[in-house]
Amino acid sequence: MAVIVALGAFLMTLAGGWTAQRVTDRRHLVLGLAGGLMLGVVGLDLLPEALHAAGNEVFGVPLALLLFVGGFLVAHVVERVLAVRQAAHGAEDGGRAPQVGLTAAAAMVGHSLADGVALGAAFQVGGGMGVAVALAVITHDFADGFNTYTLTSLYGNDRRKALMMLFADAAAPVVGAASTLLFTLPEEPLGAYLGFFGGVLLYLAAAEILPEAHHRHPALSTLMCTVGGVAGIWLVVGIAD
Repeated sequence: MAVIVALGAFLMTLAGGWTAQRVTDRRHLVLGLAGGLMLGVVGLDLLPEALHAAGNEVFGVPLALLLFVGGFLVAHVVERVLAVRQAAHGAEDGGRAPQVGLTAAAAMVGHSLADGVALGAAFQVGGGMGVAVALAVITHDFADGFNTYTLTSLYGNDRRKALMMLFADAAAPVVGAASTLLFTLPEEPLGAYLGFFGGVLLYLAAAEILPEAHHRHPALSTLMCTVGGVAGIWLVVGIAD
């Protein structure tokens, strides 16, 4: 049952990527929406789950929050190192390193894989729990597909690579759900991962996607897309609970 439900997540992820691809003539709106979706996923979905799962404290600070800050810093350092290396090889100043987009998309794939594992584990607990988690995974996988395609293409990768990462992200929940036939991911490592991944996503949304969305088109419609993205994730989280 978990694998069958994960196939729904597969289709929803592809739908999100297809939407991001088709509205290229409104790129500022796509980026504004993607930034809002990522902000909503981090603040309303990933961090609460991470704090619940990875409850240990290190010097008075929850481990999940330490890893959240660590993820933010790692994303910043990786991007700066790649940008400096790109400039040293004669690339245009201020240009984005395509490797950053691929790395960010790979992190989205890892997140979708964890979603599949959580889906399989929930069905092992019981049908009611499985249905609740399935609703959450399927609905927010649209945002995952949307963000995966947007992140890959934003950093200068061609359409072929963006589609490749999109299909990998779509297949990841199916693989994750199928893997639970063999093992289940412990709760604490999953919480630590969610904290770290949340920091990476927040950096990309705040430092890259939202500034780019408002750079050439500082319109109210772009801002409303960002707010709408956050509100959409809030609705998904509320329905799932």
